[in-house]
Amino acid sequence: MIDEAAWHREGYAIVRGFFSADEVAAIGAEIDGVHTEGMAHGRSFRHGNLFYKIAQDEAGPRVQMVQWPSYHRPALDAVRLDPRFAALLEPLIGRDIKQIINQIHWKAPGAAGDFAWHQDSRFRLPAECYRNLATSYVQTGLAIDPHKPDSGGMSLVPRSHLHGDLDLDTSADVLGRSMQDSALNRVGLSSADAIKLDLDPGDLALWNPYLVHGSGTNRSDHQRRFYINGYVRRNDCDRGEWAFRDGRPVPLGRKPAIVHYEALRERGDPHYV
Repeated sequence: MIDEAAWHREGYAIVRGFFSADEVAAIGAEIDGVHTEGMAHGRSFRHGNLFYKIAQDEAGPRVQMVQWPSYHRPALDAVRLDPRFAALLEPLIGRDIKQIINQIHWKAPGAAGDFAWHQDSRFRLPAECYRNLATSYVQTGLAIDPHKPDSGGMSLVPRSHLHGDLDLDTSADVLGRSMQDSALNRVGLSSADAIKLDLDPGDLALWNPYLVHGSGTNRSDHQRRFYINGYVRRNDCDRGEWAFRDGRPVPLGRKPAIVHYEALRERGDPHYV
């Protein structure tokens, strides 16, 4: 399904029609249910690894992102464990795979929701828990809606992953900051080399954690929903939930694993943040 040589050279790949139109419609309905849950909370809320990030602006609360909805949404859990993912990932990171990203992003038309230029490697902390990032980790994003330049789709800089960990600004949040050419210029890259993703619903994008990418404002007339699942070779990661063991899906256990939320054991109860 993927040209492995191109994947390693460019740092990203696109799989067209990874999920069918009917499948995407069903996934979208589940995602809308998660959005309704977030709006009902009205502000950011956490229950263990499940986290609703709610922005507040003049128009009221807005759901920007939800992490690990799969804990209570079986249909979304089934997507991340779909055998098609196992087959797609096996040539890249093997058959024993864990997962550290399971999240949904929304971009409402006209609402602030830019992502500054960044590398996902900046979020792989603590560093000692993530080894061989360049070859052990694959981030995937499933387009639920048309994911194009006018809807605030991702922009990325091909081959930027070959430079490893770049000195991009990590002192400020990525979400809510616009992509600045100066940020690329400072590390020897250029926005002239960037490409803009053009995905139809059901298309899947994959990218390397060192690939520089970002996204702009949604200027279309529709929501831009994106279902992101990040996978890692089991032997190279001490965090996350199992996804596939010997190529077979592994259900979530009763006790959640520590992923990014360091206080999971001390403060795993439902609370607003």
